[in-house]
Amino acid sequence: MGSTEDLDYPQAILQYNSGFLVSKVMFTACELGVFDLLESGEPLSSDAIAVRLGTSTTGMERLLDACVGLKLLAVELTEEGALYRNTEISNIYLTKSSPKSQYHIMMYYSNTVYLCWHYLTDAVREGRNQYERAFGISCKDPFGAMHRSEEEMLKFMAGQNSVWSICGRDVLAAFDLSSFRQIYDLGGGGGALAQECISLYPNSTVTIYDLPKVVQVAKQQFISPEECRIAFHEGDFFNDSIPEAELYILSKILHDWDDDKCSQLLAKVYKACRPGGGVLLVESLLSEDKSGPLETQLYSMNMLVQTEGKERTATEYSKLLEAAGFAEIEVKRTGKIYDAVLGRK
Repeated sequence: MGSTEDLDYPQAILQYNSGFLVSKVMFTACELGVFDLLESGEPLSSDAIAVRLGTSTTGMERLLDACVGLKLLAVELTEEGALYRNTEISNIYLTKSSPKSQYHIMMYYSNTVYLCWHYLTDAVREGRNQYERAFGISCKDPFGAMHRSEEEMLKFMAGQNSVWSICGRDVLAAFDLSSFRQIYDLGGGGGALAQECISLYPNSTVTIYDLPKVVQVAKQQFISPEECRIAFHEGDFFNDSIPEAELYILSKILHDWDDDKCSQLLAKVYKACRPGGGVLLVESLLSEDKSGPLETQLYSMNMLVQTEGKERTATEYSKLLEAAGFAEIEVKRTGKIYDAVLGRK
């Protein structure tokens, strides 16, 4: 039998080891404003970029080269030296001004999520979120921790909006929802999904139902007062009544909670729902044997460190809907990050 020195070290393990480093390079370049600076298309040297962004020249050069390696930047060697510019993917997804910008969700991951993941081992041992260790805040109220300051709440809402800017239309178009005119978006936050909904279904109106402080921020920062097809309802849908509607959207809501809480909420939704109406769940679905997708498995780990919930299979969500009274349950996998499950009353 050969020694361990005779064995090849799996390339995949090397790549997994560097995963943290890859994401932090991208987050750091976003936070420093590298992609925003290069948005105009004018290529710049590392020295010029460092001066404009107020960084060291040695640190910036290494950061830029790492971004080139990640294909987030392109480099051209000239007689004057190396000149850097954005790639197409950076212009679309990493600049703040782009309609599809993912800047805000990246900053939320960098400054909040990563701090919780530092205690992943503790989360696995204890089976609960890690806000107490990460921020000194009680783990019993996950959203109280996420909304621990107006600044943090704004970051979270902007981050969620950026996700729906590229995923929202896929999940809303998975089923034909045009017959539903009165829609409630439970936990609709900053309203990006509601805006996608009224764009796709112009004869519908959407009411964003969320906590009072979330609604106030959404009105001030994200939804124009002139947008008459989007309304607001302040409340806690676990403790307050849910008004009657034709369709309820729960996007990335059930994955925050355990089965008991999910059952409690869905029962309230079923009771409020008009006959012939329905509920649309938007979630990242695990395969039935839970062997993938990897992104969803990682999201489920994130639910462990940040919430009380988990990601589920289509069958698990269907059983929750059936137990609440919903029938004719359909599942549509979009082929993207998030999928759709529709139940009818």
